[in-house]
Amino acid sequence: MFFFRLSSLELGLLIFAVIFAATGAGVLLGWRHRHRSETLREPFGALQGALLGVVGLLLAFGLALAVDRYEGRRQDVVTEANAIGTTYLRAQFLGEPARTQSLRLLVRYADGAILLTRTVPGSSAENAVERQQLQLERRLWARAGRALRRAPVASAPRLYVETLNEMFDAQDARVAGLDNRVPTPVLLLEVLGSAAALALLSFYLSILGRGLLTVAMAAVLVTLLLLVTFDLDRPARGLITVPSGALANVRASMNQPPAAGPAVGPVPSQN
Repeated sequence: MFFFRLSSLELGLLIFAVIFAATGAGVLLGWRHRHRSETLREPFGALQGALLGVVGLLLAFGLALAVDRYEGRRQDVVTEANAIGTTYLRAQFLGEPARTQSLRLLVRYADGAILLTRTVPGSSAENAVERQQLQLERRLWARAGRALRRAPVASAPRLYVETLNEMFDAQDARVAGLDNRVPTPVLLLEVLGSAAALALLSFYLSILGRGLLTVAMAAVLVTLLLLVTFDLDRPARGLITVPSGALANVRASMNQPPAAGPAVGPVPSQN
């Protein structure tokens, strides 16, 4: 995606340049054709009004898409944090040596999940974290399989395997959410449509000889709105990032000694 490859500074400068270049071009053309204001006033007034309405809807649609994806990423973090926390608790009931080995691997897995929130989606750093997480998943799954074979009828290994699978799925969903961005054609249409609408507005007000301060304020407002829309769709790159507080809290809880001891086998029945 073209826009996502740009840094935040490059993206801001690009949007600023396009919007204000279009606005400035409209002002200059309006001053040059000011002598024809009587003939141009009515048709351009209707045209710029209609185009501003369409662009307003388009900006609202793009912002809604970006906010929806941002909220989805926040929820994915909470879902994965809950899955890791539950898996860690259930791993405490496994028999040795699977218990100790799995708890240590889960701590590393939580560290990788936190690191994933700080990497740029699609970058080499993210790919390296994903490979590391995949290796940990394989090691965790192998130990879970051995624990289940040692105690095939016990509840603890079965419940642990179920939650472990949910934890893997939660991270896969979060990675997919990071890559699920607003389509580039939508963002491009927003930028070009906003530029065209502001150009017409500035042209219309220029031939009337008033309202240039209003055009400048409108250009600033539209630029800020576009920057917020882009920033919401750029996790770990802009000012608005997906918080990792839920994962950090789960990781902090792992610093404490395990609350439950390992399974010691079935309790004999009493007559």
